[in-house]
Amino acid sequence: MDHVKRIARIIAGFALLVAGTGMIFLPGPGWVTIALGLALLAPDFPWAKNALDRLKQTGTTGAELTRDCWRRFRARFSRAE
Repeated sequence: MDHVKRIARIIAGFALLVAGTGMIFLPGPGWVTIALGLALLAPDFPWAKNALDRLKQTGTTGAELTRDCWRRFRARFSRAE
């Protein structure tokens, strides 16, 4: 039974990767779908774990840059009273 679950998880992971790749060019949450696919594949494939870790790091870095940019924007355009 575990073997069947593993195969189903791998098939679902690759399906999500393909769908996410298509959604990058078409409407839809492409990067989220890719992350879900990598999360399903990570226990079985080291390359998927590495890619998921890199995607997480890139997302964290992007969030930090966005937060810093927003702080600078608010500081520049806030009214000084």
